[in-house]
Amino acid sequence: MPRHRHSRNARKPIPAFSTETEERKFWETHDTVDYVDWTRGRWAAFPNLKPSTETISLRLPATLLANLKILANKRDVPYQSLLKVFLAERVAQEHGAGLASGSAPGKPFEPAPKRRRGPTA
Repeated sequence: MPRHRHSRNARKPIPAFSTETEERKFWETHDTVDYVDWTRGRWAAFPNLKPSTETISLRLPATLLANLKILANKRDVPYQSLLKVFLAERVAQEHGAGLASGSAPGKPFEPAPKRRRGPTA
């Protein structure tokens, strides 16, 4: 019979968090198996749940924006929605390719270190 990491009574209590950011940082460095008995989990549906969004300001060349609007008009969708689709596809593509810096999928993107120019040995 396989051994579990923790018995039901050996789970650690989940700390109280004062902000969502604090909780996110905690779970980035801790395994839920130490805190949650997943054998008791049940599927749940949240049909009205909307992903959180953040407003940004983005400067684009006028011709790029005009071309984006033309493409969106051809598809009969708002240009901002099309832009989100294009960005999501490219980010997924980059993650699938391992990103330029060699980061694994699910890891934050970190630019590759700059190469020093100068005489070579």
